[in-house]
Amino acid sequence: MRAFLFALSLFWIGLTAPAVAQLPGQKAVAVELLAETNAPAAGETLTLALRMTPQPGWHGYWKNPGDAGVESRIDWKLPAGLVAGPIQYPVPQTLIIAGLMNYVYEGPYVQLVELKLPAGLATGTKLPLRGKYDFLACTDEICVPQSAELALDLTVGAPGAPRARQADFDRYRQALPKPLGSEAKFETANGRFRLAVPLPADMAVADPYFFPITDGALAYAAPQAVSRNGDMLIVETDAAGQTVPLVEGVLKIGPNQGLTLTARSGAVPAAGAALATGEAASGGSTTILAALGGALIGGLLLNIMPCVFPILSLKALSLAKAGGDERAARREALAYTAGVVLVCLALGGLLLALRAGGATAGWAFQLQDPRVILLLLLLVTAISLNLAGLFELPQIAGGERLARSGGASGAFWTGALAAFVATPCTGPFMGAALAAALVLPTAAALAVFAGLGLGLALPFLLLGFVPALRRMLPKPGAWMARLRRILSVPMFLTALGLAWILGRQSGVDGMAIGLAGALALALGLWWVGRRQEKGLGWLPLAPAALAAMAAILLVPTASAPAEAKAKDMLGAEPFSEARLAALQSEGRPVFVYFTADWCVTCKVNEKTALERSDVADAFAARKVAVLVGDWTRGDAAIGRFLEAHGRSGVPLYLYYAPGRPARILPQVLTTGMLTALPS
Repeated sequence: MRAFLFALSLFWIGLTAPAVAQLPGQKAVAVELLAETNAPAAGETLTLALRMTPQPGWHGYWKNPGDAGVESRIDWKLPAGLVAGPIQYPVPQTLIIAGLMNYVYEGPYVQLVELKLPAGLATGTKLPLRGKYDFLACTDEICVPQSAELALDLTVGAPGAPRARQADFDRYRQALPKPLGSEAKFETANGRFRLAVPLPADMAVADPYFFPITDGALAYAAPQAVSRNGDMLIVETDAAGQTVPLVEGVLKIGPNQGLTLTARSGAVPAAGAALATGEAASGGSTTILAALGGALIGGLLLNIMPCVFPILSLKALSLAKAGGDERAARREALAYTAGVVLVCLALGGLLLALRAGGATAGWAFQLQDPRVILLLLLLVTAISLNLAGLFELPQIAGGERLARSGGASGAFWTGALAAFVATPCTGPFMGAALAAALVLPTAAALAVFAGLGLGLALPFLLLGFVPALRRMLPKPGAWMARLRRILSVPMFLTALGLAWILGRQSGVDGMAIGLAGALALALGLWWVGRRQEKGLGWLPLAPAALAAMAAILLVPTASAPAEAKAKDMLGAEPFSEARLAALQSEGRPVFVYFTADWCVTCKVNEKTALERSDVADAFAARKVAVLVGDWTRGDAAIGRFLEAHGRSGVPLYLYYAPGRPARILPQVLTTGMLTALPS
């Protein structure tokens, strides 16, 4: 039947071709061939892009075009030794015309091709790429077979050279469906096709739809019913009547998001809770509530971090100083909460915008820039010196000004600062919540980020609105000055940690510039403190502020040269998906962990669990290979891998037992947990 419909469509094309031959001087779909770099190294795999731009009203087709259409094909003419892989397609759209289902792209889209270069090519060798690209372009009324002559000239370059279009190609790869990583099951009975896809119950999906690559398994135009049964997502529709051994396809889980899967014949569980279009589009109320709860608790736990706890303690002491002024206490609590929540919303909104543009950014993305680290170093240094008593900063420390108009302003900016410096941290509850936020619709995702801010601000908010809690605070006295000095210690340690991170990101020169800026700021604040004793103003801080600004502008932003590290006790190797696949093919168990220098949870796990002799001995006895992915400066490949495993940031710990799928370990590790991993 499908062959008959296709033959009929070709006959229709022949009749209508004269009517569409007079296109206004351009193709119905423009094609442009690009390479990630025009100077690839010998032996590497280069990504090519076919950038497709349909004219208004026209569309192109997916790999399986549906009830009608033609799959795109490329006839390559390549230099000897070069091998081109198959066309890789982004997640398509559905289009029904006259009762026929079409899997199409109605706007600009990009198809990718991997090109393998042979080893041994001399630098400077010319590589002319030629090919003929045949595809079908259609409107709702007419179709036109089109051909494009592909031509691109490459030159073999040096290994490790930067790729000029890497950011664009990262965005193109972001639109490709990701591998599911687990096998699905399908069954056909009584004219119905049923598919069971293993998908965690807390993973959000929006408007799910299954696009089959295997022809003859299901009726394309029939409506699909999608439901949840625990950790299984069930898709049901009409069968096509053919017997197939397996079914391949793409499960759409959100706008431009999908999972490639292979399903084998097997038992499919009963349908569960139906996912209506409206519920799916909103991410599901249960998923949103779970993500909100996780973000709220995760934000609450951030208050015990050394860079946040002193700020929270100081604000609590300001309430103790304020006495019984209920109105002022509530005003300051609301201002502090507003500062925290707005910063979390701003960071979350920027993160969503970056990801919408194709970037593989995750939570704390801003800390991958040394300039942001230096800015935080200067801010934390100033707070530390304020707590130590070098100068007075009413906006942060002045409890005696709580009842005045400046109290709310100071509380707002204190909350904003607390939220900003807390972003490197992820811990229990936060990881899953933030991962869910990145696949929820924008409004729901922003609600999750706001929940994170609310959790961070909750202790101070409760102090402001519950007088009984404030009465539990110690009475003001001379001890408050001593406690304030003590609280400067964790802030100084935070500044030291930021200086170390700056050195890791931009080298010794970057650390030296950062410390010089911090020293200039400290001298300026010392001068201000001396003038405050005489009732004078803040004018001397201007030169120090200029020096600090110059340091931010001058700090190197390029990655520091890789250090020649001694092999650590676990014998870890740098992570790559190719190396992971190679180790798995050898039948070895593999432990993979992703870390960053600015991730406090990562460093605690490394010192308390990973870098232990008993763990090293257990891994060595079982021949466990260890791969480590460093996300300190951001890495598009690692970002994509994290996202494929439901994470928006680090840490992530995975264990691959031979012949088994990845096991995701908790974000807080113990030596007992690691030594007990099966071989």
